[in-house]
Amino acid sequence: MQEIVDTLMSPPFLATMLAAVSAFATILALVMPILARDQMNQRMRVMALERDKLRAQRLADLSKEQRGKAKLRQTPKGFMREIVDRFDLRSQFDNEELRNQLKMAGLRGEAPLVAFMFFRAAAPPLAFLVALFYMFVISDSQDTTGMKLFYSVLAAAAGYYLPNVFIKNLAQKRQQAIKVAFPESLDMLLICVQSGMSVEASFGKVAKEIANQSVELAEELSLTTAELSYLPDRRLAFENLAKRTALPSVKAVTTALIQAERYGTPVGQALRVMAKENRDMRMSEAEKKAAALPPKLTVPMIVFFLPVLFLVILGPAAISFWKMQ
Repeated sequence: MQEIVDTLMSPPFLATMLAAVSAFATILALVMPILARDQMNQRMRVMALERDKLRAQRLADLSKEQRGKAKLRQTPKGFMREIVDRFDLRSQFDNEELRNQLKMAGLRGEAPLVAFMFFRAAAPPLAFLVALFYMFVISDSQDTTGMKLFYSVLAAAAGYYLPNVFIKNLAQKRQQAIKVAFPESLDMLLICVQSGMSVEASFGKVAKEIANQSVELAEELSLTTAELSYLPDRRLAFENLAKRTALPSVKAVTTALIQAERYGTPVGQALRVMAKENRDMRMSEAEKKAAALPPKLTVPMIVFFLPVLFLVILGPAAISFWKMQ
């Protein structure tokens, strides 16, 4: 045992061990950066594969959602399409503005476009015939024939603008639904981005979470997620979202996201500022509605409350005075 201790404590053995440790440390110091770079490259390859998988999953979810919802992508009806092609209605009505209006109303694909052009051409003569039948057969009006024809022409003019009115009302209802749910979705988007998720994953997560509150906003965010996956320029995806919604708040957020990606500013900071602005805008709108409530209640109070109040106050006095006579 003493010999082993003497051997371990001998200067030649200690010098040999020190040289071996120094050589191992030198080799480790030279090899570790190479291993670290290889690990980083492997991690980047894994992240690229995960991103491609995420894009494929988003596209698959979007296609499944579009197949499940009839109004996202529809096949044009044969009769309507035949009428549109026979009378060449596309050259008269089909333009970029009309397509944007249909997208704002949530109508995508060729079927809504063909249906709109068909009803735009068929509604005036149909309204004219219905008005003629009503004025000459059903109605007991004593108007002259010229006035009845004039009323029928007015009905035809109203039928010409009726499809536009329908699309605008549908778009306004959709915008209102998106406007109500957008501040909450922006807060959730900020939370997702601050937690380390990418913008694409954040949009997809928020689209799933907001679907219970607003299906319209969930559809728009899902489309934006898919466009962020396959469009060559991410700016186009944000601009398309602003065009489809046509809301100032959404446009401001998309502009902030575009500038954040262009100039390299933190996305979380931009979303935090926009979320605060949207909350302030919603509060100011609520205060404006509350301030407009008293003038709106003036007419109902005068018409309904004041007569009853006068009757209750002056009624007993009037009865007493009548009994004294």
